[in-house]
Amino acid sequence: MRILIIEDDDRTASYLARGLSESGYVVDRAGDGETGLTQALEGVYDLLIVDRLLPGISGLDLVQCLRKRDPVLPVLMISALAATSDRVEGLRAGCDDYIGKPYAFSEVLARIEALSRRANRGRELVTLRVGDLELDLRLRRASRADRQIPLQHREFLLLQTLMRHAGQIVTRSMLLEAAWDYHFEPRGNIIDMHIHRLRRKLDKGFGTSLIQTVPGAGYTIAAPPLTTTMAP
Repeated sequence: MRILIIEDDDRTASYLARGLSESGYVVDRAGDGETGLTQALEGVYDLLIVDRLLPGISGLDLVQCLRKRDPVLPVLMISALAATSDRVEGLRAGCDDYIGKPYAFSEVLARIEALSRRANRGRELVTLRVGDLELDLRLRRASRADRQIPLQHREFLLLQTLMRHAGQIVTRSMLLEAAWDYHFEPRGNIIDMHIHRLRRKLDKGFGTSLIQTVPGAGYTIAAPPLTTTMAP
């Protein structure tokens, strides 16, 4: 299990890193929010330990940015701000658990073990599947019939939204909010352009299209119907 500690206090980070390494974990460190977020998005970590008060961007902002790209990576926040309202704010920002300073290392270890068990129980949610199309949410990789499909950032967000609502109509407004994070309809056909490019990538080399246009409503994704051949 590989853990990233995002903590600007060197003494605290060293204490955690040493204890976790002695407990059998592989540990990396980052000393500020921006560096920590960049490392976290590499897709190689099983859990993050994040301090709330970080230089660059705060721990809360870091977690909120992370959740737009990775909704499942476990995050344990550690902070001297430990009032009930602070804990609630951290959990609502996307943290999975929250520990106040000062703390005992044994408690940190127990929380990590609990988050790891929870992540293992939810592992099946890490991969979305529609027919022969798979989307790995942790690694941000798409494949169809075991053929890898390279996706740009917004293409990944659009495909994730469609696959989470497989078989349902997804409106352009829903796609816009998911991939651009604002709530007004822009000029032009930016959604249609991105969907067209995404569809070409998914369907290249295949005779059936997974994404269908619903005129006047939006788009839907579903596995193509099975066809049978009648014997002569």
